[in-house]
Amino acid sequence: MTSSLSRRALLAAGFSASALAVTACAPARSATALAVFKTPTCACCTAWIDHMRQAGFTAEVTELPNLRSLRTSHGVSDNLASCHTALIAGYVLEGHVPAEDVRRLLTERPQAMGLAVPGMPLGSPGMESADGRREAFETLLILKDGQTRVFAPHARAIG
Repeated sequence: MTSSLSRRALLAAGFSASALAVTACAPARSATALAVFKTPTCACCTAWIDHMRQAGFTAEVTELPNLRSLRTSHGVSDNLASCHTALIAGYVLEGHVPAEDVRRLLTERPQAMGLAVPGMPLGSPGMESADGRREAFETLLILKDGQTRVFAPHARAIG
């Protein structure tokens, strides 16, 4: 009877060690890892991704012919739409959201779906102009019920 218990204990220990090794070797999903979805021809999306990478985020980019169904499935209404959609740590990011707003979102962890910068405001990250012109814009917090509220104003309009 003791040999049977010893074999079982040995097998259980071996299984536990194997499971631990597999878990330790699995790639951890970093809190700064973005899954970005964009159309193939959008240059400003690429510029936004560069902005995020320069701020310390990593980005896995997927090109899709149309983002509408992706947006809809993540609770982003058409009036919040922009040219790219990203996912990070359980949140959706729509459009040219500044990196500092994403960091704040990840720190505060509000009960919300994510952030949006509707449209493509001139001067927002990825939409910089050569002459430095900027539009005032707001980053909106998308609440669980689909409503929004201002998360961060960016009111430095120039030009």
